[in-house]
Amino acid sequence: MFDKEKGLYVAHGPQGPISIIGKMANRHGLIAGATGTGKTVTLQVLAESFCQAGVPCFMADMKGDLSGISQTGAMSSFIEKRCAEFGIENPDFQPCPVRFYDVFGEQGHPMRTTISNMGPQLLARLMGLNEVQTGVLEIVFKVADDKGLLIIDLKDLRSMVVYVLEHAAEYQATYGNVTAGSVGAIQRALLQLEAQGAETFFAEPSFDIFDLMQTEGGKGIMSVLAADKLMQNPKLYSTFLLWLLSDIYSQLPEVGDMDLPKLVFFFDEAHTLFDDTPKALVDKIEQVVRLIRSKGVGVYFVTQNPADIPDSVLAQLGNKVQHALRAYTPKEQKAVRAAAESFRVNPDFKTEDVITELKTGEALVSFLQEDGSPSIVQRARILFPLSQIGAITEGQRDTIIKRSRIYGKYDKVIDRESAFEVLLADKQKAQEEQQKQAEAVEKAAKKASKKAAEDGEAPAPAKKKSTSSKAKKTIIGAAAGAVVTSVTRSIGNEISKSITGKKKSSTKDIAGKAISAGATTALRQITRSILGNLIK
Repeated sequence: MFDKEKGLYVAHGPQGPISIIGKMANRHGLIAGATGTGKTVTLQVLAESFCQAGVPCFMADMKGDLSGISQTGAMSSFIEKRCAEFGIENPDFQPCPVRFYDVFGEQGHPMRTTISNMGPQLLARLMGLNEVQTGVLEIVFKVADDKGLLIIDLKDLRSMVVYVLEHAAEYQATYGNVTAGSVGAIQRALLQLEAQGAETFFAEPSFDIFDLMQTEGGKGIMSVLAADKLMQNPKLYSTFLLWLLSDIYSQLPEVGDMDLPKLVFFFDEAHTLFDDTPKALVDKIEQVVRLIRSKGVGVYFVTQNPADIPDSVLAQLGNKVQHALRAYTPKEQKAVRAAAESFRVNPDFKTEDVITELKTGEALVSFLQEDGSPSIVQRARILFPLSQIGAITEGQRDTIIKRSRIYGKYDKVIDRESAFEVLLADKQKAQEEQQKQAEAVEKAAKKASKKAAEDGEAPAPAKKKSTSSKAKKTIIGAAAGAVVTSVTRSIGNEISKSITGKKKSSTKDIAGKAISAGATTALRQITRSILGNLIK
Protein backbone atom coordinates (compact mmCIF):
# COMPACT_ATOMS: atom_id res chain seq x y z
CA MET A 1 0.00 0.00 0.00
CA PHE A 2 1.15 3.54 -0.70
CA ASP A 3 0.64 6.59 1.46
CA LYS A 4 2.09 9.95 0.37
CA GLU A 5 3.06 10.81 3.91
CA LYS A 6 4.10 7.40 5.22
CA GLY A 7 5.59 6.04 2.00
CA LEU A 8 5.43 2.49 0.65
CA TYR A 9 3.78 0.35 3.33
CA VAL A 10 5.37 -3.11 3.15
CA ALA A 11 5.44 -4.73 6.61
CA HIS A 12 4.12 -4.44 10.15
CA GLY A 13 6.40 -4.54 13.20
CA PRO A 14 6.03 -4.19 16.97
CA GLN A 15 5.78 -0.41 16.62
CA GLY A 16 3.33 -0.49 13.70
CA PRO A 17 3.64 -0.10 9.89
CA ILE A 18 7.09 -0.22 8.30
CA SER A 19 7.45 1.70 5.03
CA ILE A 20 10.06 2.60 2.46
CA ILE A 21 10.52 6.34 2.12
CA GLY A 22 9.75 7.31 -1.51
CA LYS A 23 12.92 9.27 -2.22
CA MET A 24 15.04 6.48 -0.73
CA ALA A 25 13.45 3.80 -2.90
CA ASN A 26 16.01 4.27 -5.67
CA ARG A 27 18.84 3.37 -3.24
CA HIS A 28 18.25 -0.25 -4.23
CA GLY A 29 17.24 -3.21 -2.11
CA LEU A 30 17.51 -6.88 -1.23
CA ILE A 31 14.88 -9.57 -0.70
CA ALA A 32 16.56 -12.75 0.58
CA GLY A 33 15.52 -16.03 2.14
CA ALA A 34 15.41 -19.76 1.69
CA THR A 35 12.92 -21.41 -0.67
CA GLY A 36 9.34 -21.29 0.63
CA THR A 37 9.85 -18.47 3.13
CA GLY A 38 7.76 -15.88 1.27
CA LYS A 39 10.12 -13.98 -1.05
CA THR A 40 7.69 -13.97 -4.00
CA VAL A 41 4.83 -12.56 -1.91
CA THR A 42 7.15 -9.87 -0.53
CA LEU A 43 8.13 -8.93 -4.08
CA GLN A 44 4.45 -8.76 -5.08
CA VAL A 45 3.54 -6.57 -2.07
CA LEU A 46 6.43 -4.20 -2.74
CA ALA A 47 5.59 -4.00 -6.48
CA GLU A 48 1.93 -3.24 -5.68
CA SER A 49 3.00 -0.36 -3.45
CA PHE A 50 5.12 1.10 -6.23
CA CYS A 51 2.26 0.59 -8.70
CA GLN A 52 -0.16 2.57 -6.52
CA ALA A 53 2.45 5.32 -6.23
CA GLY A 54 2.60 5.56 -10.03
CA VAL A 55 6.02 3.88 -10.32
CA PRO A 56 6.32 1.25 -13.09
CA CYS A 57 8.17 -1.98 -12.26
CA PHE A 58 9.90 -4.77 -14.16
CA MET A 59 10.03 -8.31 -12.74
CA ALA A 60 10.82 -11.82 -13.94
CA ASP A 61 8.18 -14.46 -13.26
CA MET A 62 9.93 -17.78 -12.61
CA LYS A 63 6.90 -20.05 -12.13
CA GLY A 64 3.96 -17.98 -13.36
CA ASP A 65 2.95 -16.98 -9.81
CA LEU A 66 3.51 -13.24 -10.35
CA SER A 67 1.00 -13.15 -13.21
CA GLY A 68 -1.72 -12.95 -10.52
CA ILE A 69 -0.75 -9.33 -9.92
CA SER A 70 -2.95 -8.55 -12.95
CA GLN A 71 -6.13 -9.75 -11.19
CA THR A 72 -8.14 -8.48 -8.22
CA GLY A 73 -7.36 -10.25 -4.94
CA ALA A 74 -9.91 -11.82 -2.63
CA MET A 75 -10.40 -12.35 1.08
CA SER A 76 -9.08 -15.57 2.58
CA SER A 77 -8.69 -16.92 6.12
CA PHE A 78 -5.00 -15.98 6.07
CA ILE A 79 -5.70 -12.42 4.91
CA GLU A 80 -8.56 -12.07 7.39
CA LYS A 81 -6.19 -13.02 10.19
CA ARG A 82 -3.57 -10.53 9.00
CA CYS A 83 -6.16 -7.74 8.76
CA ALA A 84 -6.98 -8.28 12.43
CA GLU A 85 -3.26 -8.25 13.36
CA PHE A 86 -2.52 -5.10 11.36
CA GLY A 87 -5.73 -3.24 12.24
CA ILE A 88 -6.88 -3.09 8.63
CA GLU A 89 -10.60 -3.01 7.88
CA ASN A 90 -12.10 -3.75 4.47
CA PRO A 91 -8.89 -3.99 2.40
CA ASP A 92 -9.17 -2.42 -1.05
CA PHE A 93 -8.44 -5.40 -3.27
CA GLN A 94 -7.37 -4.28 -6.74
CA PRO A 95 -5.29 -5.44 -9.71
CA CYS A 96 -2.30 -3.73 -11.24
CA PRO A 97 -2.05 -2.78 -14.92
CA VAL A 98 0.23 -5.42 -16.45
CA ARG A 99 2.13 -6.09 -19.65
CA PHE A 100 3.41 -9.59 -20.24
CA TYR A 101 6.69 -10.15 -22.06
CA ASP A 102 8.50 -13.25 -23.28
CA VAL A 103 11.92 -13.50 -24.95
CA PHE A 104 10.55 -16.38 -27.03
CA GLY A 105 7.31 -14.56 -27.87
CA GLU A 106 5.09 -17.34 -26.53
CA GLN A 107 3.59 -15.95 -23.31
CA GLY A 108 3.86 -12.24 -23.97
CA HIS A 109 5.14 -9.48 -26.20
CA PRO A 110 8.53 -10.43 -27.70
CA MET A 111 11.62 -8.79 -26.22
CA ARG A 112 14.54 -8.61 -28.63
CA THR A 113 17.82 -6.87 -29.12
CA THR A 114 20.61 -6.94 -31.69
CA ILE A 115 24.04 -8.53 -31.38
CA SER A 116 25.62 -5.08 -31.75
CA ASN A 117 23.52 -3.65 -28.92
CA MET A 118 24.47 -6.46 -26.57
CA GLY A 119 28.18 -5.95 -27.25
CA PRO A 120 31.14 -8.36 -27.14
CA GLN A 121 31.53 -8.55 -23.34
CA LEU A 122 28.01 -9.72 -22.54
CA LEU A 123 27.93 -11.91 -25.62
CA ALA A 124 31.21 -13.57 -24.64
CA ARG A 125 29.72 -14.35 -21.21
CA LEU A 126 26.64 -15.79 -22.84
CA MET A 127 28.77 -17.93 -25.17
CA GLY A 128 31.16 -19.09 -22.43
CA LEU A 129 34.28 -17.82 -24.23
CA ASN A 130 37.69 -17.59 -22.59
CA GLU A 131 39.86 -14.48 -22.55
CA VAL A 132 41.60 -15.16 -25.88
CA GLN A 133 38.35 -16.04 -27.66
CA THR A 134 36.71 -12.93 -26.20
CA GLY A 135 39.58 -10.88 -27.67
CA VAL A 136 38.89 -12.32 -31.12
CA LEU A 137 35.18 -11.54 -30.72
CA GLU A 138 36.08 -7.94 -29.85
CA ILE A 139 38.17 -7.76 -33.05
CA VAL A 140 35.15 -8.97 -35.03
CA PHE A 141 33.01 -6.20 -33.52
CA LYS A 142 35.72 -3.60 -34.19
CA VAL A 143 36.09 -4.61 -37.84
CA ALA A 144 32.30 -4.46 -38.25
CA ASP A 145 32.23 -0.97 -36.75
CA ASP A 146 35.06 0.25 -38.98
CA LYS A 147 33.33 -1.13 -42.08
CA GLY A 148 29.97 0.30 -41.02
CA LEU A 149 28.33 -3.14 -40.86
CA LEU A 150 25.42 -3.91 -38.55
CA ILE A 151 25.53 -7.18 -36.62
CA ILE A 152 21.85 -7.73 -35.93
CA ASP A 153 21.36 -11.48 -35.67
CA LEU A 154 23.35 -14.71 -35.40
CA LYS A 155 23.83 -15.11 -39.15
CA ASP A 156 25.37 -11.62 -39.26
CA LEU A 157 27.82 -12.55 -36.54
CA ARG A 158 28.69 -15.84 -38.22
CA SER A 159 29.37 -14.04 -41.52
CA MET A 160 31.58 -11.47 -39.79
CA VAL A 161 33.58 -14.17 -37.99
CA VAL A 162 34.27 -16.00 -41.27
CA TYR A 163 35.15 -12.73 -43.02
CA VAL A 164 37.67 -11.73 -40.32
CA LEU A 165 39.29 -15.17 -40.45
CA GLU A 166 39.63 -14.99 -44.26
CA HIS A 167 41.30 -11.56 -43.90
CA ALA A 168 43.27 -12.38 -40.75
CA ALA A 169 46.64 -11.50 -42.32
CA GLU A 170 45.28 -8.15 -43.43
CA TYR A 171 43.95 -7.22 -39.98
CA GLN A 172 46.69 -8.71 -37.82
CA ALA A 173 48.93 -5.62 -37.76
CA THR A 174 46.04 -3.32 -36.78
CA TYR A 175 43.83 -5.43 -34.52
CA GLY A 176 45.87 -8.43 -33.41
CA ASN A 177 46.12 -12.12 -34.13
CA VAL A 178 43.03 -14.08 -35.20
CA THR A 179 43.46 -17.85 -35.01
CA ALA A 180 41.38 -20.57 -36.61
CA GLY A 181 41.07 -22.25 -33.18
CA SER A 182 39.41 -19.22 -31.56
CA VAL A 183 37.13 -18.73 -34.54
CA GLY A 184 36.14 -22.41 -34.33
CA ALA A 185 35.24 -22.01 -30.65
CA ILE A 186 33.07 -18.99 -31.46
CA GLN A 187 31.30 -20.85 -34.24
CA ARG A 188 30.57 -23.83 -31.97
CA ALA A 189 29.19 -21.47 -29.31
CA LEU A 190 26.92 -19.90 -31.94
CA LEU A 191 25.53 -23.34 -32.79
CA GLN A 192 24.76 -23.90 -29.11
CA LEU A 193 22.97 -20.54 -28.89
CA GLU A 194 20.84 -21.49 -31.88
CA ALA A 195 19.98 -24.81 -30.26
CA GLN A 196 18.83 -22.92 -27.15
CA GLY A 197 16.50 -20.69 -29.19
CA ALA A 198 18.59 -17.53 -28.91
CA GLU A 199 17.97 -16.67 -32.58
CA THR A 200 14.47 -15.49 -31.59
CA PHE A 201 16.02 -13.01 -29.16
CA PHE A 202 18.63 -11.53 -31.52
CA ALA A 203 16.48 -9.78 -34.10
CA GLU A 204 14.63 -6.57 -34.87
CA PRO A 205 12.61 -4.61 -33.94
CA SER A 206 14.79 -4.12 -30.89
CA PHE A 207 12.98 -3.56 -27.60
CA ASP A 208 12.36 0.04 -26.57
CA ILE A 209 13.17 0.38 -22.86
CA PHE A 210 10.80 3.35 -22.57
CA ASP A 211 7.91 0.89 -22.94
CA LEU A 212 8.82 -0.21 -19.40
CA MET A 213 8.31 3.29 -18.00
CA GLN A 214 4.65 3.97 -18.57
CA THR A 215 1.58 4.48 -16.43
CA GLU A 216 -2.09 3.73 -16.84
CA GLY A 217 -4.84 5.44 -14.86
CA GLY A 218 -2.26 6.99 -12.53
CA LYS A 219 -0.76 3.57 -11.71
CA GLY A 220 2.64 2.30 -12.75
CA ILE A 221 2.46 -0.51 -15.32
CA MET A 222 3.91 -3.81 -14.12
CA SER A 223 6.09 -5.43 -16.81
CA VAL A 224 6.16 -9.17 -16.11
CA LEU A 225 8.67 -11.32 -18.02
CA ALA A 226 7.77 -15.00 -18.44
CA ALA A 227 10.99 -16.66 -17.29
CA ASP A 228 10.05 -20.30 -16.74
CA LYS A 229 11.51 -21.39 -20.10
CA LEU A 230 14.25 -18.74 -20.09
CA MET A 231 15.46 -19.91 -16.69
CA GLN A 232 16.29 -23.32 -18.15
CA ASN A 233 19.44 -21.57 -19.35
CA PRO A 234 20.50 -19.46 -16.31
CA LYS A 235 23.32 -17.78 -18.23
CA LEU A 236 20.96 -16.64 -21.00
CA TYR A 237 18.48 -15.41 -18.38
CA SER A 238 21.00 -13.40 -16.35
CA THR A 239 22.81 -12.03 -19.41
CA PHE A 240 19.51 -10.89 -20.87
CA LEU A 241 18.51 -9.06 -17.67
CA LEU A 242 21.97 -7.53 -17.37
CA TRP A 243 21.72 -6.29 -20.96
CA LEU A 244 18.30 -4.80 -20.21
CA LEU A 245 19.59 -3.07 -17.07
CA SER A 246 22.66 -1.77 -18.94
CA ASP A 247 20.48 -0.48 -21.78
CA ILE A 248 18.25 1.35 -19.30
CA TYR A 249 21.34 2.90 -17.72
CA SER A 250 22.82 4.00 -21.06
CA GLN A 251 19.63 5.60 -22.39
CA LEU A 252 18.23 7.42 -19.35
CA PRO A 253 19.38 10.96 -18.49
CA GLU A 254 20.70 12.00 -15.09
CA VAL A 255 17.90 13.22 -12.81
CA GLY A 256 19.43 13.20 -9.32
CA ASP A 257 17.28 12.45 -6.28
CA MET A 258 13.54 12.22 -6.97
CA ASP A 259 10.54 11.88 -4.69
CA LEU A 260 9.87 8.48 -6.30
CA PRO A 261 11.84 6.37 -8.76
CA LYS A 262 11.14 6.39 -12.50
CA LEU A 263 11.39 2.61 -12.56
CA VAL A 264 11.99 -0.24 -10.11
CA PHE A 265 13.81 -3.29 -11.49
CA PHE A 266 13.41 -6.58 -9.59
CA PHE A 267 16.24 -9.01 -10.39
CA ASP A 268 15.02 -12.44 -9.25
CA GLU A 269 17.45 -15.38 -8.90
CA ALA A 270 20.19 -12.77 -8.64
CA HIS A 271 22.87 -15.36 -7.91
CA THR A 272 22.81 -16.36 -11.60
CA LEU A 273 24.19 -12.93 -12.42
CA PHE A 274 27.44 -13.58 -10.58
CA ASP A 275 27.98 -17.30 -11.17
CA ASP A 276 31.11 -17.88 -13.29
CA THR A 277 31.25 -14.20 -14.20
CA PRO A 278 34.65 -12.65 -15.02
CA LYS A 279 35.85 -9.97 -12.62
CA ALA A 280 35.77 -7.33 -15.37
CA LEU A 281 32.05 -7.93 -15.84
CA VAL A 282 31.37 -7.98 -12.08
CA ASP A 283 33.08 -4.58 -11.90
CA LYS A 284 30.78 -3.36 -14.66
CA ILE A 285 27.70 -4.63 -12.78
CA GLU A 286 28.88 -2.83 -9.65
CA GLN A 287 29.33 0.37 -11.65
CA VAL A 288 25.87 0.14 -13.21
CA VAL A 289 24.22 -0.48 -9.82
CA ARG A 290 26.13 2.40 -8.24
CA LEU A 291 25.35 4.94 -10.95
CA ILE A 292 21.88 3.96 -12.16
CA ARG A 293 20.17 5.36 -9.05
CA SER A 294 21.15 8.85 -10.24
CA LYS A 295 18.97 8.15 -13.28
CA GLY A 296 15.94 7.44 -11.10
CA VAL A 297 16.06 3.63 -11.18
CA GLY A 298 15.96 1.37 -8.15
CA VAL A 299 17.30 -2.20 -8.42
CA TYR A 300 16.06 -4.87 -5.99
CA PHE A 301 17.93 -8.18 -5.97
CA VAL A 302 15.98 -11.30 -5.00
CA THR A 303 18.02 -14.32 -3.95
CA GLN A 304 18.19 -17.13 -1.40
CA ASN A 305 21.25 -15.92 0.47
CA PRO A 306 22.93 -12.50 0.69
CA ALA A 307 26.24 -14.32 0.28
CA ASP A 308 25.24 -14.95 -3.35
CA ILE A 309 25.96 -11.29 -4.07
CA PRO A 310 29.48 -9.79 -4.04
CA ASP A 311 30.21 -7.48 -1.12
CA SER A 312 30.88 -4.56 -3.47
CA VAL A 313 27.29 -4.81 -4.78
CA LEU A 314 25.68 -5.84 -1.47
CA ALA A 315 27.03 -2.69 0.18
CA GLN A 316 24.90 -0.57 -2.17
CA LEU A 317 21.59 -2.25 -1.25
CA GLY A 318 20.08 0.01 1.40
CA ASN A 319 16.55 -1.43 1.77
CA LYS A 320 16.60 -5.01 3.07
CA VAL A 321 14.02 -7.70 3.72
CA GLN A 322 15.60 -10.88 5.10
CA HIS A 323 13.43 -13.99 5.34
CA ALA A 324 14.49 -17.17 7.15
CA LEU A 325 17.75 -18.93 6.41
CA ARG A 326 18.72 -22.52 7.21
CA ALA A 327 21.89 -23.17 9.17
CA TYR A 328 22.64 -26.88 9.30
CA THR A 329 26.22 -26.88 8.05
CA PRO A 330 29.26 -24.78 9.06
CA LYS A 331 29.06 -23.01 5.69
CA GLU A 332 25.38 -22.13 6.20
CA GLN A 333 26.06 -20.95 9.76
CA LYS A 334 28.78 -18.66 8.45
CA ALA A 335 26.35 -17.26 5.86
CA VAL A 336 23.74 -16.58 8.56
CA ARG A 337 26.33 -14.79 10.65
CA ALA A 338 27.35 -12.63 7.67
CA ALA A 339 23.71 -11.78 6.93
CA ALA A 340 23.08 -10.79 10.56
CA GLU A 341 26.15 -8.55 10.62
CA SER A 342 24.86 -6.58 7.61
CA PHE A 343 21.99 -5.15 9.73
CA ARG A 344 22.04 -2.35 12.24
CA VAL A 345 21.85 -4.01 15.66
CA ASN A 346 18.55 -4.16 17.58
CA PRO A 347 19.19 -4.48 21.35
CA ASP A 348 15.91 -6.37 21.81
CA PHE A 349 17.09 -9.56 20.09
CA LYS A 350 20.09 -11.31 18.63
CA THR A 351 19.78 -11.00 14.87
CA GLU A 352 21.76 -14.15 14.11
CA ASP A 353 19.35 -16.28 16.16
CA VAL A 354 16.17 -14.70 14.80
CA ILE A 355 17.14 -15.32 11.15
CA THR A 356 16.81 -19.08 11.68
CA GLU A 357 13.57 -18.76 13.70
CA LEU A 358 11.49 -16.70 11.26
CA LYS A 359 8.21 -18.22 10.05
CA THR A 360 6.82 -18.02 6.51
CA GLY A 361 5.70 -14.45 5.86
CA GLU A 362 8.00 -13.07 8.57
CA ALA A 363 11.23 -11.20 7.93
CA LEU A 364 13.94 -8.99 9.38
CA VAL A 365 13.38 -5.55 7.86
CA SER A 366 15.62 -2.49 7.64
CA PHE A 367 14.89 0.46 5.33
CA LEU A 368 16.82 3.68 4.82
CA GLN A 369 15.82 6.68 6.92
CA GLU A 370 15.42 10.27 5.75
CA ASP A 371 19.11 10.97 6.24
CA GLY A 372 20.12 7.92 4.21
CA SER A 373 21.25 5.83 7.18
CA PRO A 374 19.81 2.31 7.73
CA SER A 375 17.11 1.92 10.36
CA ILE A 376 17.49 -0.49 13.27
CA VAL A 377 16.52 -3.97 12.13
CA GLN A 378 13.02 -5.08 13.12
CA ARG A 379 11.29 -8.42 13.18
CA ALA A 380 8.14 -7.92 11.12
CA ARG A 381 5.33 -9.58 9.22
CA ILE A 382 4.97 -8.84 5.53
CA LEU A 383 1.72 -7.26 4.36
CA PHE A 384 -0.63 -9.35 2.19
CA PRO A 385 -1.10 -8.58 -1.54
CA LEU A 386 -4.21 -6.77 -2.76
CA SER A 387 -4.00 -8.59 -6.08
CA GLN A 388 -4.43 -12.29 -6.74
CA ILE A 389 -1.86 -14.66 -5.23
CA GLY A 390 -0.91 -17.32 -7.79
CA ALA A 391 -0.98 -17.86 -11.53
CA ILE A 392 -3.70 -16.82 -13.98
CA THR A 393 -5.20 -18.85 -16.85
CA GLU A 394 -3.93 -18.84 -20.43
CA GLY A 395 -7.16 -17.17 -21.51
CA GLN A 396 -6.72 -14.33 -19.03
CA ARG A 397 -3.12 -13.85 -20.15
CA ASP A 398 -4.10 -13.80 -23.83
CA THR A 399 -6.80 -11.19 -23.19
CA ILE A 400 -4.35 -8.89 -21.36
CA ILE A 401 -1.76 -9.24 -24.16
CA LYS A 402 -4.26 -8.33 -26.89
CA ARG A 403 -5.60 -5.34 -24.96
CA SER A 404 -2.13 -3.89 -24.47
CA ARG A 405 -1.30 -0.57 -26.14
CA ILE A 406 1.86 -2.12 -27.60
CA TYR A 407 0.12 -5.20 -29.01
CA GLY A 408 1.64 -5.96 -32.42
CA LYS A 409 4.56 -3.56 -32.03
CA TYR A 410 7.18 -6.31 -31.71
CA ASP A 411 5.36 -9.26 -33.26
CA LYS A 412 6.71 -9.04 -36.82
CA VAL A 413 10.44 -9.65 -37.25
CA ILE A 414 12.25 -7.23 -39.58
CA ASP A 415 15.30 -8.53 -41.43
CA ARG A 416 16.91 -5.43 -42.94
CA GLU A 417 20.25 -5.27 -44.75
CA SER A 418 23.09 -5.98 -42.36
CA ALA A 419 26.50 -7.70 -42.27
CA PHE A 420 25.24 -11.00 -43.73
CA GLU A 421 23.59 -9.41 -46.77
CA VAL A 422 26.44 -6.93 -47.42
CA LEU A 423 29.22 -9.53 -47.20
CA LEU A 424 27.26 -11.99 -49.32
CA ALA A 425 26.69 -9.33 -51.98
CA ASP A 426 30.40 -8.40 -51.94
CA LYS A 427 31.38 -12.05 -52.37
CA GLN A 428 28.96 -12.56 -55.25
CA LYS A 429 30.21 -9.36 -56.90
CA ALA A 430 33.83 -10.55 -56.62
CA GLN A 431 32.91 -13.92 -58.16
CA GLU A 432 31.06 -12.22 -61.02
CA GLU A 433 34.06 -9.96 -61.64
CA GLN A 434 36.38 -12.98 -61.82
CA GLN A 435 34.00 -14.68 -64.24
CA LYS A 436 33.90 -11.58 -66.46
CA GLN A 437 37.70 -11.39 -66.53
CA ALA A 438 37.98 -15.06 -67.48
CA GLU A 439 35.42 -14.61 -70.28
CA ALA A 440 37.25 -11.50 -71.54
CA VAL A 441 40.57 -13.40 -71.73
CA GLU A 442 38.95 -16.28 -73.59
CA LYS A 443 37.21 -13.89 -75.99
CA ALA A 444 40.49 -12.04 -76.74
CA ALA A 445 42.28 -15.34 -77.44
CA LYS A 446 39.59 -16.45 -79.90
CA LYS A 447 39.68 -13.07 -81.64
CA ALA A 448 43.48 -13.20 -82.03
CA SER A 449 43.31 -16.74 -83.42
CA LYS A 450 40.64 -15.76 -85.92
CA LYS A 451 42.63 -12.73 -87.10
CA ALA A 452 45.78 -14.82 -87.54
CA ALA A 453 43.85 -17.31 -89.67
CA GLU A 454 42.43 -14.50 -91.84
CA ASP A 455 45.93 -13.01 -92.33
CA GLY A 456 47.26 -16.38 -93.46
CA GLU A 457 49.59 -16.73 -90.55
CA ALA A 458 50.14 -20.04 -88.89
CA PRO A 459 48.74 -19.95 -85.38
CA ALA A 460 51.18 -20.00 -82.56
CA PRO A 461 52.04 -23.63 -81.89
CA ALA A 462 50.62 -25.06 -78.71
CA LYS A 463 52.94 -25.90 -75.91
CA LYS A 464 52.38 -29.59 -76.56
CA LYS A 465 53.75 -29.26 -80.09
CA SER A 466 56.91 -27.40 -79.08
CA THR A 467 58.85 -30.66 -78.68
CA SER A 468 57.95 -31.71 -82.25
CA SER A 469 58.96 -28.31 -83.61
CA LYS A 470 62.25 -28.48 -81.78
CA ALA A 471 62.87 -31.97 -83.18
CA LYS A 472 62.30 -30.67 -86.70
CA LYS A 473 64.81 -27.90 -86.17
CA THR A 474 67.31 -30.46 -84.84
CA ILE A 475 66.85 -32.72 -87.93
CA ILE A 476 67.25 -29.84 -90.37
CA GLY A 477 70.31 -28.58 -88.51
CA ALA A 478 71.84 -32.05 -88.51
CA ALA A 479 71.10 -32.49 -92.22
CA ALA A 480 72.64 -29.15 -93.12
CA GLY A 481 75.72 -30.09 -91.13
CA ALA A 482 75.88 -33.39 -92.99
CA VAL A 483 75.68 -31.63 -96.35
CA VAL A 484 78.51 -29.27 -95.49
CA THR A 485 80.64 -32.10 -94.11
CA SER A 486 80.05 -34.35 -97.16
CA VAL A 487 80.67 -31.58 -99.64
CA THR A 488 83.84 -30.52 -97.88
CA ARG A 489 85.10 -34.11 -97.73
CA SER A 490 84.33 -34.68 -101.48
CA ILE A 491 86.10 -31.50 -102.51
CA GLY A 492 89.08 -32.52 -100.41
CA ASN A 493 89.22 -35.95 -102.07
CA GLU A 494 89.00 -34.55 -105.56
CA ILE A 495 91.69 -31.96 -104.85
CA SER A 496 93.89 -34.66 -103.35
CA LYS A 497 93.55 -36.87 -106.43
CA SER A 498 94.38 -33.96 -108.68
CA ILE A 499 97.47 -33.03 -106.69
CA THR A 500 98.82 -36.59 -106.57
CA GLY A 501 98.30 -36.85 -110.28
CA LYS A 502 95.90 -39.70 -110.15
CA LYS A 503 93.30 -37.56 -111.86
CA LYS A 504 93.65 -34.39 -113.88
CA SER A 505 90.74 -31.96 -113.65
CA SER A 506 90.13 -28.23 -113.58
CA THR A 507 89.21 -26.45 -110.44
CA LYS A 508 85.63 -26.03 -111.72
CA ASP A 509 85.33 -29.75 -112.45
CA ILE A 510 86.76 -30.63 -109.08
CA ALA A 511 84.27 -28.40 -107.21
CA GLY A 512 81.31 -29.62 -109.26
CA LYS A 513 82.06 -33.30 -108.76
CA ALA A 514 82.71 -32.75 -105.05
CA ILE A 515 79.45 -30.95 -104.46
CA SER A 516 77.53 -33.61 -106.40
CA ALA A 517 79.07 -36.40 -104.38
CA GLY A 518 78.64 -34.56 -101.10
CA ALA A 519 75.03 -33.78 -101.82
CA THR A 520 74.28 -37.41 -102.60
CA THR A 521 75.86 -38.57 -99.37
CA ALA A 522 74.08 -35.84 -97.38
CA LEU A 523 70.74 -36.79 -98.92
CA ARG A 524 71.18 -40.36 -97.77
CA GLN A 525 72.03 -39.12 -94.23
CA ILE A 526 69.01 -36.78 -94.15
CA THR A 527 66.70 -39.60 -95.19
CA ARG A 528 68.08 -41.92 -92.51
CA SER A 529 67.75 -39.14 -89.85
CA ILE A 530 64.16 -38.33 -90.76
CA LEU A 531 63.11 -41.98 -90.79
CA GLY A 532 64.87 -42.56 -87.47
CA ASN A 533 63.05 -39.67 -85.80
CA LEU A 534 59.72 -40.71 -87.23
CA ILE A 535 60.21 -44.21 -85.81
CA LYS A 536 61.07 -42.73 -82.41
